[in-house]
Amino acid sequence: MNGLPSTLDEMICLQKQGHDAALTSVCSAHPWALKAAMRRAAHTGETLLVEATCNQVNQFGGYTGMTPAVFVQYVRQIGDENHLPPERLILGGDHLGPSVWQVEPQSEAMSKAGELAAAYARAGFGKIHLDASMRLGDDPPGPLATEVSARRSALLAQSVENASAELGNPGPRYVIGTEVPVPGGVVGQAEGVSVTRVSDAGETVELTRRAFYALGLQKAWERVIALVVQPGVEFGDDFVLDYQPLKAAGLARWIESAPGLVFEAHSTDYQKRSALQQLRRDHFGILKVGPALTYAFREAVFGLALMETELYGRESSSGLIETLEAQMIQHPEHWRSYYQGDAATQRWKRKYSLSDRVRYYWTIPEVQQALNRMLANLNDSPLPLGLLSQYDLPFYRLVRNGQVKNCAVQVILSKIEAALADYSPWPSGGYNPSDISLAPNLL
Repeated sequence: MNGLPSTLDEMICLQKQGHDAALTSVCSAHPWALKAAMRRAAHTGETLLVEATCNQVNQFGGYTGMTPAVFVQYVRQIGDENHLPPERLILGGDHLGPSVWQVEPQSEAMSKAGELAAAYARAGFGKIHLDASMRLGDDPPGPLATEVSARRSALLAQSVENASAELGNPGPRYVIGTEVPVPGGVVGQAEGVSVTRVSDAGETVELTRRAFYALGLQKAWERVIALVVQPGVEFGDDFVLDYQPLKAAGLARWIESAPGLVFEAHSTDYQKRSALQQLRRDHFGILKVGPALTYAFREAVFGLALMETELYGRESSSGLIETLEAQMIQHPEHWRSYYQGDAATQRWKRKYSLSDRVRYYWTIPEVQQALNRMLANLNDSPLPLGLLSQYDLPFYRLVRNGQVKNCAVQVILSKIEAALADYSPWPSGGYNPSDISLAPNLL
């Protein structure tokens, strides 16, 4: 049975009853990714989980410029605009901890991390992943001991509980554990990754439970619903490591005897539909995706830019692809340490790497202007079928089958929706609403 849970608690109950229920977690602040995800959820009846990381959104603004409270308003507004009922939208905080300040001494980094966690609680986030696994400025060399990570995670939970109590809220659901793939994909080729050992998973749960109890957080511990482990999935510039159930069979058996707990899988981007289905069966109740959605956006936009050039010539076109490349060259801080190789290799990675470091550049004003100009050029009339067949064959087929409206905006939304389709039991397919329009403030 494929469940459609409406809450985190319902997902846990369905999983423990033997159903392969799961929630898709969209880890992106990109407006087009959120719009497509919310339109799909509104259409299918699914509940959508949207998460922000400590780097994206924090009390100082993060790289998006949004505090937790502002992010909540931003996401809820997109939900309202796309007819997703508020009760079917869950907001989560991912990797909340001292990561942003890990070069600072422990006292200062943990103080800021506590303020961060409290800000998420006050903003109304319903799910929080506690992550204090990183070494801080005055920690001794070597990996951080699990006991220390557990103790710091419990301190963060205490900050969340105190902030929730101030507002009279019951407190969020928690996710613990930190053995995750590298955010955004690994650098270079990987032959494989080590699946979390059952003994390590059990130790993480037990040590974190003890740390919660030591601070009097027994009630908060009852709201710990998931453990992050490494199931053996990964992706990089031009490869994907697919989920292999046999390697994670021990974990799947172990979690069945862990009351109230399921697994959370990070970096499931680009996994095949069959792999995602198996992850659900193996009790991964939360499946996180991010770069695959912004990659789909980039892919759609590049196809549209090539069509624009064919229709209007280079002189009258937006020059979007060239503008984006120029901005990435001018501001290399978001890709330089991720893309290895010579100049030619880096050039193609900037455009086509599955890690999609392009996602950090869409908010630059020059890029926004080029994107809006391209959409303005293309949105006046249906796109020629010959160009659709040449540059976006899947969308061409949707148009020919009468499943979608033939316009540039729908090209983008359908491409992102297709990346999301494998995450749910519902079949893929486009939409044909009558209210498709270009929102000038979409970026």
